[in-house]
Amino acid sequence: MDKTLDPRFLRTRKLIMEAFMELAIEKDFKDITIKDITQRATVNRATFYYHFFDKYDLLEKVLSEDVLQGILKNVSSHEALTPESLNEIFLSLLSFQNGLANQCSRSYEAFTPKIEIIVKEELGRVFRDLLKQKYPEWTYEKVELHSITISWSLYGISTKYIKSGYTPSNNLMIETFTRLLR
Repeated sequence: MDKTLDPRFLRTRKLIMEAFMELAIEKDFKDITIKDITQRATVNRATFYYHFFDKYDLLEKVLSEDVLQGILKNVSSHEALTPESLNEIFLSLLSFQNGLANQCSRSYEAFTPKIEIIVKEELGRVFRDLLKQKYPEWTYEKVELHSITISWSLYGISTKYIKSGYTPSNNLMIETFTRLLR
């Protein structure tokens, strides 16, 4: 049986990820040790290293496999890129970042660089697919450039508003996204 489908493997992996998220609420990321994680998850170090290379790998997996799934479901549910769909995706991203900043306030700054990379890559991938469908005549370079522009813009705008604590009006965002999609 493939180890990634084995229920014991999945359960143990989930225990480790949950233990890490609990610790991220309580401590700064830099202060979280493998010993802390294994004690909280009630697994030994060998088991931890069977699943993850180190705590940075664990952080990346937690963000990409668990935390970002809500955003990606929202993005994937849209069949076309419209200003309204981009606004919904933006609000979902804003909610995700807000929740993470509030829930893991002690470690949020440490998570930010990884979050940025993962969000931009995942959003870019989804936007590439949507743009290929909408504009089959576009070259690869044009699709790539537009998907990067959209994903980085959404991430940048959401980060700015998380830091400022201000949420722009829907009308302003839809107007901005209309211009972005031209």
